[in-house]
Amino acid sequence: MLRIQDLNKTYGSQILFEDVSLQMSAGERLGLVGRNGHGKSTLFRIILGEEHPDSGAIILPRNYRIGHLAQHLHFTKPTVLEEACLGLREEEEHDHYKAERILFGLGFTDEDMQKPPSSFSGGFQIRLNLAKVLVSNPNLLLLDEPTNYLDIISVRWITNFLRSWENELIIISHDREFMDSVTTHTAAIHRQKIRKIPGGTEKLYSQLAQEEEIHEKTRVNEEKQRKQIETFVNRFRAQATKASAVQSRVKMLEKMPAKEKLSRIANLDFAFHYAPFEARTMMEVRDLSFSFDPETPLIQDFNLTIHAGDRIAVIGKNGKGKSTLLNLMADELVPKGGSIKSHPNRKLGYFGQTNIDRLDPRLTVEEEIGQANLDLNRTAIRTLCGIMMFSGDKAEKEVSVLSGGERSRVLLGKILAAPANLLFLDEPTNHLDMQSIEALVESIQDFEGAVVIVTHSEMILRGMATRLVVFQHGRAEIFNGTYDDFLEKVGWEEEGSPKSKAKVKGAVQKTEESSQNKKEVRKQRSQIIEERSKILAPLKQEITSLESEIYVLEAELGSINHKLIEASKNKVIDQFATLSKLLKEVQRKVDDKFAKLEILIKRHDEKNKKYEEMLEEG
Repeated sequence: MLRIQDLNKTYGSQILFEDVSLQMSAGERLGLVGRNGHGKSTLFRIILGEEHPDSGAIILPRNYRIGHLAQHLHFTKPTVLEEACLGLREEEEHDHYKAERILFGLGFTDEDMQKPPSSFSGGFQIRLNLAKVLVSNPNLLLLDEPTNYLDIISVRWITNFLRSWENELIIISHDREFMDSVTTHTAAIHRQKIRKIPGGTEKLYSQLAQEEEIHEKTRVNEEKQRKQIETFVNRFRAQATKASAVQSRVKMLEKMPAKEKLSRIANLDFAFHYAPFEARTMMEVRDLSFSFDPETPLIQDFNLTIHAGDRIAVIGKNGKGKSTLLNLMADELVPKGGSIKSHPNRKLGYFGQTNIDRLDPRLTVEEEIGQANLDLNRTAIRTLCGIMMFSGDKAEKEVSVLSGGERSRVLLGKILAAPANLLFLDEPTNHLDMQSIEALVESIQDFEGAVVIVTHSEMILRGMATRLVVFQHGRAEIFNGTYDDFLEKVGWEEEGSPKSKAKVKGAVQKTEESSQNKKEVRKQRSQIIEERSKILAPLKQEITSLESEIYVLEAELGSINHKLIEASKNKVIDQFATLSKLLKEVQRKVDDKFAKLEILIKRHDEKNKKYEEMLEEG
């Protein structure tokens, strides 16, 4: 299995890794998190041998195969299927069905199998590379932001695929719900170190926050103690009668090194600037039609009314018209038919997929944000730059040298600069890290105006959408309800939707029988849900209780470690032996509780899966 030992890596004055060690176990699926620019992708390149550490080692078993999602697009076979089959191992070279299954899951159709790879968009070509690495079944699979290239249907498919992945996996993803649903462990690159735990991202970040709070409280207390000792020494240094006490305190100071104050890690912390809107209706879309190719209409006879305060999500497979719809409503495309009428007081803030490319590479961050609102003075613009994590000299960086994530933040800054009451957000999270996404979602939730968002993140859909525009069955339709309502009542056609199942059932039953059955089904579902709640609630309570106990014990471990270091420095042998024994005892308790926790989580997941299957069958 993969073992990273004492890894160090710097770029100029920036330290990425400092004596970092990490070990994986057989079958472990690890989520790798950390702020953008803190070294996640660099670690992947070091594991792959594409980059070298300053010191330290990557240790792998003999004949251990690593697979990764290649970003370069170079294809040698004439068809999609043949290209995907290049990933098959030698003994499986004729098992084309394995490649087909993965290609279908990633959104390719039966007709696509015989098409040349070059005929597809860049996003689908990346999917083809993903299919090649998945079908190769490596010992260790490295995936860096795989969902960036997938639509919501393919994300749901790959989630199930990776849950059953039997080898090792390390995945980098900004989608917390996706990552937590497929991984067994989480590791964070944090302050030049790597911290790994069993469990998900929320638990890890909670532990890190708790440890930093303990560190800071300890530092402040020790600083007070140091000052008191220094005051005593300075006050009584000249008095002979206090010489012994002064010398004793001087030695105490020498053995009490000052803890460093933790450097502040910048976070996005912003709110969209709301422009007051008194009317009820912001926009009316009537009988809208559009196509790039007359033979292939994208949008036909589409109707939508956007009200003040609406939260509308636009969902569906890629290439079906989601971004086009936003471009039409933002007056960036001209409809082929129908009309779009906006209220004269509507003020739009638009984050589009192509808008990042429209930033002027010659301008600085400050100049680009300032262009969005010429009424702002320099102080206000600089404040916005700081909110977008471009404080000080960073505001004077040219757009041409910025990463994709930094350009996304510039575009968000431009939207913040101008007051708006309607936001169009087209995949705004693609280049943001987890913390920045959470800040964005919070600011959307707090925004008083209306929001229309295109996203494949089920976490965001569940957190904010109250109405949906669904691109499915060759058209765009309105669904009045939440995303979970949609999954239950309509569903995705690729997954065998509840709607289509109901139609098949209705074709062989009489209307009265169907109505009676529906009542019976609802009753059965209600009973299953009630039973599931009774069974799972105690398990959830046990899991939460165990996690709390582990948090306390781990804080105790930190305290004992600190005392051990002090006892070692002071050469207090008896205290050192007692503390060592206590450390082992507490560590054993932690290990026991983690073992119990893993069993409970497994039991909870298995029972939950059983009830989900019962509900699906009903």
